[in-house]
Amino acid sequence: MAALTSFALLRNFGRTGRIVASVRASPGLSPFPTSINFLTANPPRRYLCRASAKHDEEAASKAAAINADTGAPTIFDKIIAKEIPSAIVYEDDKVLAFKDINPQAPVHVLVIPKFRDGLTELGKAEPRHEEILGQLLYAARIVAEKEGILDGFRVVINSGASACQSVYHLHLHVIGGRQMNWPPG
Repeated sequence: MAALTSFALLRNFGRTGRIVASVRASPGLSPFPTSINFLTANPPRRYLCRASAKHDEEAASKAAAINADTGAPTIFDKIIAKEIPSAIVYEDDKVLAFKDINPQAPVHVLVIPKFRDGLTELGKAEPRHEEILGQLLYAARIVAEKEGILDGFRVVINSGASACQSVYHLHLHVIGGRQMNWPPG
């Protein structure tokens, strides 16, 4: 078996994130911790995963922004039409609230207007949208009460590609059920 150099180990780590396994499995190397073992016993997996996830979110957001103003149906339109199943938390004649399929907290509910009316993102709101914007916020309060998080929750609106908005149908995220930190990121 070829001898492993520090450079080879680091190159291997870049590909697999597993220097420790390589060092421990290599014959002729000391079983005692080395500086490489010590420094990489817990590889920075979280950082590597976050960079990848962030890239995916950014890519999805940019792709969605291309079709933002075409009027094409979004996944939310299909949920409103009951073509796609969802766990509905609250519904009235103008607003629908349902659980997020990729929750970022124990409680994560999306609140959307049933009629888009050109309101694809908050940055494009006009005076005619004033009433529905108020209804969305009040529905967020009702959702928080129904979900038992009225004592502490967060309402988030991502507006535009730079905010990683991935569905261009205005929506609020109602998030809670755990201690929220500030700043969020």
